[in-house]
Amino acid sequence: MRHILILLISFVFTTIASGENIHSFKVKDINGQDFDMSLLKGKVVLVVNVASKCGLTPQYKDLQYLYHKYAERGLEIVAFPANNFGKQEPGSNLEIKQFCESKYKVTFKMMSKIDVREQQAPIYKYLTSHKEFGGKIKWNFEKFLIGPDGEVIKRFSPKIKPKSKEMLSELEIALASLK
Repeated sequence: MRHILILLISFVFTTIASGENIHSFKVKDINGQDFDMSLLKGKVVLVVNVASKCGLTPQYKDLQYLYHKYAERGLEIVAFPANNFGKQEPGSNLEIKQFCESKYKVTFKMMSKIDVREQQAPIYKYLTSHKEFGGKIKWNFEKFLIGPDGEVIKRFSPKIKPKSKEMLSELEIALASLK
C-alpha cells in the first residue's frame, strides 16, 4: 500500500511539475484515429463523458445546441463515451457514432469509448486529479470547461444542463477571454 501511495504522490508532483494540461494528451476519436488535444489550443473546450442509454442522454441535444451557437466564437465540445455507470453505453464506437448522428445530429467531436472511473484513461486521470475541480466522476454527462490555455476553469455536475443559466454564463465569460 505504501508503495502505491508513493507512486501516486510521484505522479501528481510530476504532472504539476511538467506543466501538463488538457493539451498534453493524445486520444482516439470515434473512428479510431489519433487526435492530438493540442490542436484545441486557443479554444474553449467542454469535455463531457457521455452515454446513450442514460436518463441524461437528451443532454446531447443541448450540447449540440451549444456547439452550433458558439463554435464560430471558439467553442469545441469533446465527448468521451463511457460505460462506467449502469452499463449505459454498451455499444461499439460505430454504434455510438450512428446513434449520436441519427438521433441527435451530433457534429461536435466524439472520441472513442473510454473508462472514466475504474481503469481511467489518462486524460480523465488528469481531469479528476485537478487541484480545484478534481474528484471522482459521479455519473454520465459530467462536464469540464477548459480555457484556451488548456487549464480547467469549471466543473459541472451531470444534473447541470448545458443550456442552464450557470453553464451559459460560464461559457460566455470563457469565450469573451478569446477576444
